[in-house]
Amino acid sequence: MRVWLMVTLQAAWPCFFGLATHHYPTTWGHYDMCKSQVYTDDGLTWDYMACQPEAADMTQYLKVTLDPPDITCGDPPETYCALENPYMCNNECDASTEELAHPPELMFDFEGRNPTTFWQSSSWRKYPKPLAVNITLSWNKTIELTDDIVITFESGRPEQMVLEKSLDYGKTWQPYQFYATDCLDAFTMDPKSVQDLSQITLLNIICTEEYSRGYVWKYDKTVRFEIKDRFALFAGPRLHNMASLYGQLDTTKNLRDFFTITDLRIRLLRPATGATMVDEGNLSRYFYAISDIKVHGRCKCNLHANSCVFDKEKLSCECEHNTTGPDCGRCKRNYQGRAWSAGSYLPIPKGTANICVPNNVGPVNCNCNPLGSESDRCNGTGFCKCKSGATGSKCHLCLPGYLWDNGCKSRVCDDELLRCQNGGVCVNNVRCQCAQGYSGLLCEKVRCDGEAGCGSSDSAQTSVPSSVIIILLMVLLLLSSAWDLTL
Repeated sequence: MRVWLMVTLQAAWPCFFGLATHHYPTTWGHYDMCKSQVYTDDGLTWDYMACQPEAADMTQYLKVTLDPPDITCGDPPETYCALENPYMCNNECDASTEELAHPPELMFDFEGRNPTTFWQSSSWRKYPKPLAVNITLSWNKTIELTDDIVITFESGRPEQMVLEKSLDYGKTWQPYQFYATDCLDAFTMDPKSVQDLSQITLLNIICTEEYSRGYVWKYDKTVRFEIKDRFALFAGPRLHNMASLYGQLDTTKNLRDFFTITDLRIRLLRPATGATMVDEGNLSRYFYAISDIKVHGRCKCNLHANSCVFDKEKLSCECEHNTTGPDCGRCKRNYQGRAWSAGSYLPIPKGTANICVPNNVGPVNCNCNPLGSESDRCNGTGFCKCKSGATGSKCHLCLPGYLWDNGCKSRVCDDELLRCQNGGVCVNNVRCQCAQGYSGLLCEKVRCDGEAGCGSSDSAQTSVPSSVIIILLMVLLLLSSAWDLTL
């Protein structure tokens, strides 16, 4: 048996679900309008743009499931002892009394109450080995995360915990991050923090000890999954270079999927004990209590909607661009003149709508840029087929890392993220002029001459293979013989 709880805060609907008259820019960019009317030489027409709903606290629209279902304290009533003082046992949980009950919905109520409200589990006395709890958050909708996931514990933070995600409505699960006081002992993983990650290792699953050590019941109460720090690996520490992040999200499906969920699961594996040894004689000291969970994100609408509605306990996008479906994931009937495609974040600030077109619109109408596209006509799917590094509906723009020069040329270096190394100088953003003794695309390699050693570029001598010399001699001999015959 599972206990399902629905948490809805209707006051937040207008702001989040696009019912307000204006959308304000978010940290993900100015994608608040799907189309606008403009005047051209042909008269009044529509200008289509990528668009998406505003971000909000998505815990307002979830279902929560606890496993085991009877893990919440209070039935029967139970008395708890303080973790820091085993002789102070005056905390009572009683599900039949409102002021002493700690049901699951208190993980998502508004903060600022005094005293703080929180969900609380039964103590370790009821579940001696182990005290393990699964908390599953489900939206029945694809969600894009836009900020850190933050869990605030009213008790000590757990000594072992796993945060997991699902992309298929809870059918399969993948770990997001492991948490432990000792990662090697708990999960046979070396401890790391998000600061140890790079663009290349961003998708690596790590175990962190940052949120589990010390006397945590008095001071640090939060556990985080750091979304913004991962954004910063592409957009810079203050997220000032969002074009770089957008470019990566546009071109790297695994990266988009990393920040996309349908469900989250918090696996609590071992409560805070405050010591290396568990007090077996007083297991009422050990339990879980959570006062708040924050999951900031938005409905995923594939950049084809700027609002999302909640109807019959289900979120769905209000699709534009002639698209339809819960995530605007297909073209409407009679608008399948070219294959459906998600919108693009680029170019900033409008993005590319990639609208679905009527069935009678053919590929003679694409006008692909011949320098950025394989052809000036659409391919069989109804889209311009862009050359490497090009993007946009007509392949007339360059992805981050490329510069337009009669087509998109690879951007080898710049003065910020792609610096030439070892004293090299960036020339026109397309090559590094290396200092003496170094070579490579970014001057990252030390020049080596096998016998003379590494260092000086002057020491590298150009040598002709002996086989080439033999062939040249044979050619000279043949020419000489031919010359003698002519005489």
